[in-house]
Amino acid sequence: MKNKDLLDSIKSRVLLCDGAMGTMLQAEGLAAGECPELWNLTKPESVTGIHKKYIEAGADMVLSNTFGANRLKLEKFNLDGKLREINEAGVKNAKTAAGNSPVYVGGDIGPTGEMLEPYGTMTAEKAFAAFSEQAKILAGAGADFIIVETMIAIEETALAVKAAKSVTKLPVMALMTFKINNGDVRTVMGVDTETMAKQLEAAGADIIGANCGYGIDSMIEIVRAIKKHTNRLIIAEPNAGLPVMKDGVVTYDGSPEIMASRVEELIDAGANIIGGCCGTTPVHIAQIKKMVERRNTK
Repeated sequence: MKNKDLLDSIKSRVLLCDGAMGTMLQAEGLAAGECPELWNLTKPESVTGIHKKYIEAGADMVLSNTFGANRLKLEKFNLDGKLREINEAGVKNAKTAAGNSPVYVGGDIGPTGEMLEPYGTMTAEKAFAAFSEQAKILAGAGADFIIVETMIAIEETALAVKAAKSVTKLPVMALMTFKINNGDVRTVMGVDTETMAKQLEAAGADIIGANCGYGIDSMIEIVRAIKKHTNRLIIAEPNAGLPVMKDGVVTYDGSPEIMASRVEELIDAGANIIGGCCGTTPVHIAQIKKMVERRNTK
């Protein structure tokens, strides 16, 4: 089983994850305010095609288009009745792209979009139920691992990890989004890397790390900070630089060549898996692949 050997594979070499799904969907015509996950059902050929492009670029793992497919987020689109269908299709599309290749498929889980008490009105029980429901469906559809990403609150992240562990036997990755202020690495909710590492290890995360927020330069610093507090494997998914407005369109200033030039430093900092978040494309992943392969053959 792929999920049984995933952790061993990562220990023996650096693995490459895919890049941004949202960026690619927008390029395919996803409109502002449209539910990206619904494309799993309405435009599966587009979603599968994006996964294939990342695989052709050299990705060892691709993430299902299910980031916002928990019940609480889908309710806002009146799509909660299609929750199972959307999540199952998300995994199916990724697995169709992977075919018989050794590429791993991750079941992608994002935040609920609501704040836990006492900062908001969402109870821990409600969040746990939403995460459990989604994780169980993703695992049942054939995901090789579960990935929880783009989190800013440690309580919600830990709940998501515990929920996934309670309903599956799959490896679970958990990533938070950090900002750097005069060398101080924290999420916007004030979570530092030591707190993150300790609490996510206690929750049962097999792999921890960071995604989004900044480009690869800052991600190197973030991974170094995480590495100080954990012996867990680390995943890093930086943005393609910083967003800039060009002709009314948001683009990112991190070229494929710029990102690739810092990959070895990111590995030296402690990254065992490298992927891309906002703004990254198959072209970025292809360039990063060259550097990862060069490192793996040293």
